[in-house]
Amino acid sequence: MAKVTSKFQVTVPKAIASNYGIRPGDEIDWIAAGEVIRVVPPGSKRVAPDTATRLHFFDQATARQALRQRSGARVRSSDRGWRREDLYSRGRSR
Repeated sequence: MAKVTSKFQVTVPKAIASNYGIRPGDEIDWIAAGEVIRVVPPGSKRVAPDTATRLHFFDQATARQALRQRSGARVRSSDRGWRREDLYSRGRSR
């Protein structure tokens, strides 16, 4: 686990730096993502998907979950307390 210094600096573990091609002097992006922080390595061409794409992925996941439930797999909770629309408003200031 990395430790934050008194100057708010963080050391990237060598295995992660090697895996993602992060080298000394590179700039990385820090992106707030709800209750977590995403670190985006240099040269990453990742772009946040648009709403239509996110809904498409959500629908696919929902279909997979329905299939798992029909197969008799044990379900922990049927009501998680949120709706599909909540995915686009949680953690964002209004």
